[in-house]
Amino acid sequence: MEKAPVSSVEVEVHQHIVSLLQKPNPVILDIGCNDGTDTQQFLNLCPQAQLYCFEPDPRAIARFKKKLGPSLYRVKLLEIAISDRNGMIDFHPSNADGDAKEWDLSGSIRRPKNHLTEYDWVRFDRPVSVETRRLDDWCSEAKLNTVDFIWMDVQGAEADVIAGGMQTLSNTRFVYTEYSDRELYEGQLSLQAILDLLPSFEVAAHYPRAVEGDVLLKNTRF
Repeated sequence: MEKAPVSSVEVEVHQHIVSLLQKPNPVILDIGCNDGTDTQQFLNLCPQAQLYCFEPDPRAIARFKKKLGPSLYRVKLLEIAISDRNGMIDFHPSNADGDAKEWDLSGSIRRPKNHLTEYDWVRFDRPVSVETRRLDDWCSEAKLNTVDFIWMDVQGAEADVIAGGMQTLSNTRFVYTEYSDRELYEGQLSLQAILDLLPSFEVAAHYPRAVEGDVLLKNTRF
């Protein structure tokens, strides 16, 4: 997701999600948490939330720790990628020139494809090897039987998270995810493809943008 500073619309999105959860201490997974902007929003709106945050990029991890500062103890930060396997995986860090030289918001375990032309000011440096886990295996070890909400911003790797997390997703009430019908990254899923993989979910809210978008999905089993 090409992020700008938090807007009033984004705050409204977070507020809407928290209102749907209807509990003071929901279990929230922030997969691809980057610098903690969304994490902080959820903490502000739901101080008792049980927040688990996943991020493999060392630059973003450093900014996350700085941004949360004295609130860092209130969340669990996992310095790993979530995918369809356990072990190590190639991560493609993003970068840019000039004022955006520290741009780390587009890194992915998927190779960039149409991103290279749609956002031609972003470049991708040499892949680095990072630790990765299947969501089902991590949740099993963490003894999380049900999840209230997953905020997923994984830059084209939605299929990998879903493939390694089918059991977890079946026990998750809401999922907010990015999608692109323009395959910004190799193998990135369209919105329809995501829905096809998650037949128990329905669209609760849709936030389209120019060549991509976000969608809030509700598990009809709950």
